[in-house]
Amino acid sequence: MVLCQGGEGDAAPAAGGQEPEVLPGGEDGPGAVQPCLCPAPGVEAAGAEERRACGCCSGTSWPFCCQAPGTKKKSACPGLGLFYTILSAFLFSLASLFLKKIEDIHSVEVSAFRCVFQMAFVLPGLIYYKTGFLGPKGKRIFLFFRGFLGSTAMVLLYYAYQVMPLADATVITFTSPVFTSLLAWIFLKEKYSLWDLLFTLFAITGVILIARPPFLFGSRVVGIEGSYSDHLKGTIAAIASTLSAASTIVILRKVGKSVHYFLSIWYYAVIGLIGCVITLFILNEWRLPHCGKDRVFLILIGLLGLGGQIFLTKALQIEKAGPVSIMKTMDVVFAFILQVLFLNHLPTWWTVGGALCVVASSSGTAIRKWRHSVKKAKQREV
Repeated sequence: MVLCQGGEGDAAPAAGGQEPEVLPGGEDGPGAVQPCLCPAPGVEAAGAEERRACGCCSGTSWPFCCQAPGTKKKSACPGLGLFYTILSAFLFSLASLFLKKIEDIHSVEVSAFRCVFQMAFVLPGLIYYKTGFLGPKGKRIFLFFRGFLGSTAMVLLYYAYQVMPLADATVITFTSPVFTSLLAWIFLKEKYSLWDLLFTLFAITGVILIARPPFLFGSRVVGIEGSYSDHLKGTIAAIASTLSAASTIVILRKVGKSVHYFLSIWYYAVIGLIGCVITLFILNEWRLPHCGKDRVFLILIGLLGLGGQIFLTKALQIEKAGPVSIMKTMDVVFAFILQVLFLNHLPTWWTVGGALCVVASSSGTAIRKWRHSVKKAKQREV
């Protein structure tokens, strides 16, 4: 018998606070699989067991494993993981567009509906995998902060989408990989090189070009939605959302693969729902949408968010994290296109310049992490 471990070991942050919230990551979900026992070809039934890596069975128990007797290994479709990533980016962008279209509904209430959809999706998985609802005792405090910070990132991101241009908020969220590297260096003692510092400076430059503070760009700021005060609040909310999302990734790296992916999302949804309901009662903002169109948009936001998460997870299961992280920058492209087509808001050259800085920064960070993981994999083979 052979003990085979499936899936990719490394995952990169998914951007956008879409979980992603998600973004854009260090979660163990896509690469966290359960070991399976599979008969190894050429090994007799009464013989010894051999440990090897199997990247295609993805933790499926025998006899459904790819190495089961009499079964043929399915050939992977080239580029399928990248296609899933593009589809995920498109669904997340559509959800953001519908959020912009909603009228008179607070971002916290939208987040509460999103948490309800996630709970409905994750609950059957918890029951099927028998993970329980609390998790290991030593990991519950980390799961709590993962849920709190993750849901906070979602609320802040939704607020940013509502008060500032869609493309601007999306671009800012793509600084998440850069801040993740910085926080991992501070709290996990991971390596932080001069390249990482350069990418951080690029990301900060991009955010400054988007925010355009008056003390640098003068008092007459053009190309924003509404007042500059709202634009500044949205920028601060987007940055805080990105930092919160980066913190959740650092926490998940600390937890490792000892906690099932579904349990991590469960904490995110439950704590997020509780926090949103309490906040809505404090703000006295809880109300059902008066317009039937807004109710449809709320349902679509929940469904599209789940669909984006599913396709991003599938992408990370069959493709390396580096290419997925780079292709995830299509979020920015879709955000610009949807903003022009459906919101009639042309981005300024400042926004385009900021987007180029942030995309270059996040792509550079992803490529460096990818090369580092490939190098480690080759060293393990040797």
